[in-house]
Amino acid sequence: MTNLSCGTGPLFMDPDPKPARAFFRKKEKKLINKVLSVKEAVSRFVADGDYLASGGFGTNRISTAALHEIVRQKKSNLGLAGHTTTHDFQILAAGNMHGEKLLARVDIAYIVGLEARGLSPHARRVMESGQVEVCEWTNYALACRLQAAAMGIPFLPVRTMMGTDTFHRSAAKEITCPFTGRKLVALPALYPDIALIHVHESDCYGNCRIRGITVADTDLARASKKVIITAERIIDNDEIRNSPHSTVIPSFCVDAVCEVPYGSYPGNMPGEYFSDEEHLRQWLEVEKDEVEFDRFLHTYVYNVPDFESYLALSGGVERIKELRTQEFLVPKEL
Repeated sequence: MTNLSCGTGPLFMDPDPKPARAFFRKKEKKLINKVLSVKEAVSRFVADGDYLASGGFGTNRISTAALHEIVRQKKSNLGLAGHTTTHDFQILAAGNMHGEKLLARVDIAYIVGLEARGLSPHARRVMESGQVEVCEWTNYALACRLQAAAMGIPFLPVRTMMGTDTFHRSAAKEITCPFTGRKLVALPALYPDIALIHVHESDCYGNCRIRGITVADTDLARASKKVIITAERIIDNDEIRNSPHSTVIPSFCVDAVCEVPYGSYPGNMPGEYFSDEEHLRQWLEVEKDEVEFDRFLHTYVYNVPDFESYLALSGGVERIKELRTQEFLVPKEL
């Protein structure tokens, strides 16, 4: 295949499957109990300088508890796959304050914006400051990069991004198809160091169930060197065995399982609870003033021991009951 043109963006992660496969070969395959607290899991498996990927999509089924803990432990110089990261990106950007640098490099597709809710003022400040190195992609391109890694191949040929400024600012390459002679875009495989994925149910070994769309998480779990699962609840392995087709992430991909009821809050958890739009608006409002935002972070993140305490400050189980009611509301006929 002939390379015709190349994007000018930096390639943050090695797409070569050989070293990744060597790493995966050493991972424990036995069914061992992997249940840890979120604090233990983040301390053990997230290292400064790691490249991180967040599961879910937008504010839906995100691992808020693990994201808070990364900020609370003041991890630094992390890379990130910005695959429609909205509130999760907003949380991580909070670690870039007062000279601290949680985020150092980001493969961006959709960040800063919280969709119809508006832009995150602080995330925008961080990205406009120049302290974070970026490479541009589309959401589809990042999903394909994870798929290539899950397949164990160095790239996938696609038609997306051709002729766009996004291609120019990416690290993709234009190639000639060896079969048809037509132009295609080669997207390099993406092997994150660590993935955070929130699921509906998991057993203690890491066999996970997700209700509703899985987005790119099945590929993300297989592409990532380490995987931290936060789960609404831990169920018995017998239940997993009785319905094996419901398992979408197998235990051999997973390094830690953390039981965190309501762990996606204030994001939405399909079939469990709706997003807390009032609290998300509060985040956006306090970010307008850096002093006010700093006070907010110390109240809700830094000065609390865990996610359960954050949830209690935000309305606790009573608020979750309200959000659960919203999740199951049936729209009235027009």
